[in-house]
Amino acid sequence: MSKTLFERFLKKGVKHGRLGIVYADGSAQTYGEAAEGFPEIVVRFTDAKVPRDIIMDPRLGAAEAFMDGRLVVEEGDIMGLVSLLRMNNPWDKGGDIGPPKLLRRMFNKASFAAEKVNNRISSKNNVAHHYDIGNDFYELMLDAEHWQYSCGYWPSDDITLGEAQTAKLAHIAAKLNVKPGQKILDIGCGWGGMAIFLARNYDVEVVGITLSEEQIDLAKQRVKEAGVADRVSIELVDYRDFAAAGRKFDRIVSVGMFEHVGQPQFETFFEACGNLLTDDGVMLLHTIGRLGSPGSTDAFTRKYIFPGGYIPALSETVSASEKYRLIASDVETLRVHYAKTLRQWYANCMANKDAMVAMYDERFFRMWTFYLAGAATVFEEGSMCNYQIQYTRNRYALPFTRDYIAKEEKRLMAAAPQKRG
Repeated sequence: MSKTLFERFLKKGVKHGRLGIVYADGSAQTYGEAAEGFPEIVVRFTDAKVPRDIIMDPRLGAAEAFMDGRLVVEEGDIMGLVSLLRMNNPWDKGGDIGPPKLLRRMFNKASFAAEKVNNRISSKNNVAHHYDIGNDFYELMLDAEHWQYSCGYWPSDDITLGEAQTAKLAHIAAKLNVKPGQKILDIGCGWGGMAIFLARNYDVEVVGITLSEEQIDLAKQRVKEAGVADRVSIELVDYRDFAAAGRKFDRIVSVGMFEHVGQPQFETFFEACGNLLTDDGVMLLHTIGRLGSPGSTDAFTRKYIFPGGYIPALSETVSASEKYRLIASDVETLRVHYAKTLRQWYANCMANKDAMVAMYDERFFRMWTFYLAGAATVFEEGSMCNYQIQYTRNRYALPFTRDYIAKEEKRLMAAAPQKRG
């Protein structure tokens, strides 16, 4: 019965491109038709339960079958398989794939509700789950210079991952409209790339805060090696505790951290930022976001990748921030920049497969590459994007037009060392 439902599922969901399935009983079936630009993939199921598992929850079921070696990609790779399915059902055209999802939606809603409380203890544990897996691992995946584990900025297709990350840092710095002598707070500073970039390019003091014990040691080391330790400090502290100390900053930047705040904490986050920002201060929030209305985190991501995380819609982000006299002075939607970044990370992982497997094991590597494939394709065909929201507390704090952004961005890029990688 589950095989019959699964075949209906694929006949409906795969029209363009070809997907060949070799079932555990030895039978084989091809779905879809060859089409230009669409992948052709062949997979093999090693046990009869795989179709049922995928029917119950396509993303989690397929992920766990792939991780366990029960779904084997014989021709192509996991990026191609996920791309094929997404391309047949683009969010832009209202596409959706799968059987009736009422039961799955009820299960996901209940599971998500149980994880909504993101207090200080759970927040630190959630960060550790993802970011404390090892600096050596991330070194193999990320750009060599900035160690940016967030969306790059791609002004053209013919640049490297490292150049795209430099462009991202310059794009954000330009929006901050930094002035000499200012104090800047970097919430969720990662390995210190943003803080180092700001200190190198401006006469400022930067404080970076993180909850990752693995990141903080390397961040401090990188700050020292960059020669900016006199102007950059990195602290292991929760943003809520940091805000309670009563310090004030002229600029606040937060890149790739808001996704981990948790939906019930949105107002707490913006209240803290409002209290930390001077009256004429400027803040830049860079976050993954939903193109549509608010939703819920899928089961695979909750279980294996970002427990406690939540991808916000623009509406709920702005709704939470406007309660604390934060003016959304500029909003930019980066539509496909993260997809390009993720594909570069995926390529780095594939090139370093042996080293990564040696660090962990084959199952972890398959889990990680499934995550990157799913993430890349959801930015290409699904409902995800990146938002950069600039906030001020004073309507006169910034120039009247956006011209200053492009001008400063150009200056920063001209001054940046041209390093490949």
